[in-house]
Amino acid sequence: MSVVARFILFVLVWAVAVSSAVPAGQALAAGKAPSRSVGVVDFEISCGSDSQGTFEHGVALLHHMMYGQSRGVFTGLAESDPGCAMAQWGIAMTYLHPLWAPPSEEDLKKGSEAVSRAEALEPATERERSYVGAIKAFFADWETVKHPQRIARWEKGQEKLYRAYPDDPDATAFYALAHLATAPKADKTFAHQKEAGRILEELNAKAPQHPAGFHYLIHAYDNPLLAPKAVEVARGYSGIAPDVPHALHMPTHIFVRLGLWADVADWNRRSADAAKKQPVSGATSLHYAHAMDYLVYANLQVGQDGKAKEALDELNAVRRYQDSFASAYAMAAAQARYPLERSMWGEAAGLAVRTHPDFPWDNYPWFESITYFARGLGAARGGDVKAARESIERMDGFYRRAKQAGQDYWAVLVDSQRQTVAAWAALAEGSKDQALDLMRRAADLEDSVDKHPVTPGAVLPARELYGDMLISRGMYEEAIKAYRASLAVSTNRLRSLHGAGRAAELAGSGKTARSYYEKLVDLAGDAVRRPEIQQVRAYLGRK
Repeated sequence: MSVVARFILFVLVWAVAVSSAVPAGQALAAGKAPSRSVGVVDFEISCGSDSQGTFEHGVALLHHMMYGQSRGVFTGLAESDPGCAMAQWGIAMTYLHPLWAPPSEEDLKKGSEAVSRAEALEPATERERSYVGAIKAFFADWETVKHPQRIARWEKGQEKLYRAYPDDPDATAFYALAHLATAPKADKTFAHQKEAGRILEELNAKAPQHPAGFHYLIHAYDNPLLAPKAVEVARGYSGIAPDVPHALHMPTHIFVRLGLWADVADWNRRSADAAKKQPVSGATSLHYAHAMDYLVYANLQVGQDGKAKEALDELNAVRRYQDSFASAYAMAAAQARYPLERSMWGEAAGLAVRTHPDFPWDNYPWFESITYFARGLGAARGGDVKAARESIERMDGFYRRAKQAGQDYWAVLVDSQRQTVAAWAALAEGSKDQALDLMRRAADLEDSVDKHPVTPGAVLPARELYGDMLISRGMYEEAIKAYRASLAVSTNRLRSLHGAGRAAELAGSGKTARSYYEKLVDLAGDAVRRPEIQQVRAYLGRK
């Protein structure tokens, strides 16, 4: 029986069993555990028997990366069973977001305090002590030891657990997650991802309702090389957690890699709707903002600009978002994508700064830089070099702050983006060779790191923009190569398909032009009225 078939059977059984239970969305929001609507976790602990189900619900939410909701479950458990050391372990784990971003200083302090409480309660078994010891390795000396070193220590602790308890699904899951968290960002062989994927495939076979066998496996295969291996798992994920926003969103990481834009839009619409019903501390969940950014992106890739604008307006209409790096990225990126993907340079140049003024943008300068990237690129491509240089100056400051904060990954991307703006400013000034050199370096920088899980794709790929510049220089064959390289990373991108077709058309290669253009109109459909797609249709209509 296939994975999907097993899950269909499971969901049917589950639906009958919990038909009279509290609705799953309400339960998640309230931090309750009335059903198995989050998958099946079997994690034995030595706390009171009444605590077992609640604890497992909290662990399941951890595996779904619903950290705020999970913390609510563990905090409630700690109150109802104050002697339960593993409740404190759970609280500590909710402050570690290994695939997202380093915890804030406040979160590090809270996580460390939870570890201390867990130790003081003296976990009853060696296995429980090992779990506490593993997370302690991450939080210990957080004031002086940098995040990468502490993540590596956590991985070692989780590997020890995995080796000692090979039949423990959660020991397996957390080790695979830790191995993903330590994957080198520039490793294009994806060695860590392949090993984690192997482990998680085995977990999925042994425990086919465990959320980690879906969620973490999607993360492991969220790259151009491995994405086709995760299609079945991606489509099956919502079967175990139909009301968990992140379970509805995560499959789209694979769909994005494969350019399946209708699926990306549909699943993220469902994810956003679920997340809207589950606020965190009175604020709209980061999972809502995250899903809406993906929704904006998907609609733009098929030329559905009206739908993209509706999604952007909906995103902007929320006044208070959860304080999270994912919220910050989504707000900044979606705002920038809308004009940039449509090549509306004047609109990009006038992009508003800090659309949500009450959000703590000072905590996320490397994401605020996205706005200045859009403004600067729009200004440069519109010939306003002075405004472009002003944006570069602001981005220089954001780059320094990223480096000072140890945000090396994001510093690379800010660096690429500021060089991109500088390239187009140089071109506007007539320094054509310098411009091309800067643009090539910007593309190489961006391509040196893999896509982060927080984004469906680069705000506007540097390699794609390099292709644009090559076309402007009449270097059509080189432009085709640049667009092909962009498409190898970001399948079925509308601008890259159009650019490749346009470069081929200008180079006199009609057959190549038609192949890209036909793909483009197939993706866009008949309803799209973007000028460039209208031109493509006219070209294809010629005999």
